[in-house]
Amino acid sequence: MTLVLNEEQLMLRDAAAGFLGDRATVAHLRALRDRDDEVGYEPAVWREMAGMGWTGIAIGEQYGGLGYGYTGLGVVLEQAGRHLSPSPLQAAVLVGATVITELASGAQKEQWLPAIAAGERIVTLALQERRHHAPLQTAMKATRVGDHYVLDGSKCLVLDAHVADAFIVVARLDGHHADHHGLSAFLVEAGSEGLQIERRSVVDSRNAGALILRDVQVPEACCLGAPGEAWPGLERALDMINIGLAAELLGLATEAFERTVAYLQERKQFGRVIGSFQGLQHRAAVLFAELELARSVVLDGLRAIDAGEELPLRASAAKAKLCQVAELATNEGIQLHGGIGMTDEYDIGFFIKRARVLQHLYGDSHYHLDRFAALSGF
Repeated sequence: MTLVLNEEQLMLRDAAAGFLGDRATVAHLRALRDRDDEVGYEPAVWREMAGMGWTGIAIGEQYGGLGYGYTGLGVVLEQAGRHLSPSPLQAAVLVGATVITELASGAQKEQWLPAIAAGERIVTLALQERRHHAPLQTAMKATRVGDHYVLDGSKCLVLDAHVADAFIVVARLDGHHADHHGLSAFLVEAGSEGLQIERRSVVDSRNAGALILRDVQVPEACCLGAPGEAWPGLERALDMINIGLAAELLGLATEAFERTVAYLQERKQFGRVIGSFQGLQHRAAVLFAELELARSVVLDGLRAIDAGEELPLRASAAKAKLCQVAELATNEGIQLHGGIGMTDEYDIGFFIKRARVLQHLYGDSHYHLDRFAALSGF
C-alpha cells in the first residue's frame, strides 16, 4: 500500500491549512491566553468548522456525519497541530465521538452522534484519575441501585471540561484492580446533581478540568454498551484516539522544524547565516529524516482504522514514535533559536508546551513502548 494522500485528501489538507492559517493560528491562541478567555477558543470559528463538516468528518452518514473516515480527520488534525488551533475538535470529535461510536448502542448513537456531527454538543471523555495514563487501574466506583447507577470518585485532565455538555465517565462496576472485566462507561450530563467541574489551565494555554462526582445518579439507559464490558471497545477507541493525537503531533513537529529552518536561514553569526554551519545542517537533516518516517507511521495507522484492521501495535508505534519526534523537533527548535527561543516573544515556545501535553495524553512514549513490547511477546 502506497502511503501517500489521494487527490481528495490533498484538497482537504489545503482547505484546512488555508482556513486554520487565517482563523485559528498561534497568534489567536496567544490572544486567548493573554486575556484569559473563559471559553478558550472562538465559538464563531468552531461554528465555521462545523459548517465545513469537520465535526462529522469521521462520523457515519447514517448519524449525520460525512463518513469520510479517520484519514480525513487525521489530515485536519495535522493542520490543527501546525497552527496550534484552539478548538474542541480533539475533545469532541476525535475523543468523544470515537468512544461513543465504539461503545454505544444504536439508540445511544442516534441520540448523541448527530448532535456532535452538527457541532451542537460537546461530549468529552473522563478517564484519567492519576498523574499518568493507566485505564485498567480505574478506581471510580459505580454502584447499581434499582434502575440507575450511582457514581463516586474523581477524574482529572478532562479535555474542555468547562464547556462540555456531557461526559463519558469510565468507572468500575465490579472486578479488582487492573481487571479488564468490570469497567463501564456512563454518559453524564454536565448539569447532573452531585457533579462538580473545576476548570484547570494547562501549560499549553488550553483548557482541561477536574470532575468530582458525589452520589451522581445515572439512568440505566446512559450506560454505554453492556455493563462491565466496556474495555474491548474502550481499548480500540483509545488506539484510534492515539493515532489521531499522533497526527496532530506530526503537524506540530513539522511546523516547529520548518520555523527553525527558516530561522537558521536568516540568523547571522560571524558574518554568515548560521544555517551554513555544517553541524547545524546535520541536526536539521536528522530531524527531516525522522519526520518523513513519522509521516508514514501516522498514515499507516489512520488507514488501518478506516480499513477495520488490527490497531494495538500500530497505535502504540505511532504514539511512541511521534512523542519522540515531537520532543526532538521542539527541543531542537528551542536550542537552535538560541536564548530567544526561551522568551515568550517567539512562538516556538508555544509548540514545545503543546507537544508536552499531547505526549502525556492517553499514554506517553514510555507507556506505549512498554505496551508495544508486551504485545510483541517481550
